[in-house]
Amino acid sequence: MSPNSSEKQSTADVPVAASPQPGPVSQWLNQQGFDHDALDADHLGVEQIGVEALFLQVIAAALKSNGFDYLQCQGGYDEGPGERLVCFYQFVAMAEFIDGKRDTLREVRLKVFLSREGEPSLPSLYGLFRGADWQERETFDMFGIHFEGHPHPKRLLMPEDWTGWPLRKDYVQPDFYEMQDAY
Repeated sequence: MSPNSSEKQSTADVPVAASPQPGPVSQWLNQQGFDHDALDADHLGVEQIGVEALFLQVIAAALKSNGFDYLQCQGGYDEGPGERLVCFYQFVAMAEFIDGKRDTLREVRLKVFLSREGEPSLPSLYGLFRGADWQERETFDMFGIHFEGHPHPKRLLMPEDWTGWPLRKDYVQPDFYEMQDAY
């Protein structure tokens, strides 16, 4: 074998990443006819599902009717400068666990991948889960993701006149910001 032969690999020799195996919730969504992407489970084994913004409300409503009655967490993150913004929703089937119908807690995380160009937006889940109120407002405040149909679409943490989205990785902090006294 020549020294350069290891550099010349055919594409057949390159391992291909296997698609994630759909979890139980993804399989159920497939049976119901919902379009989605099965993603790799997180480090704790929580099933993750990618959905398009257009289908977020209807899939969240389907999950709620399937026992996922509690929005445990909603948030966002930035994949990096020039990359996508991600909005996620963590749902838990709380009632069936509390009622003793199941020994383990069922959890699932929906992720919506958004372009950072323009004004990224998706429908609010406030109508389905009242707990989405402040969580969606915080995600708007930190990442600039707009939640269509949210009853209180304003900043939660930053002053109303703040420019930009502080948790985006391409955010440039202003040199000076003067807070006005309330006195």
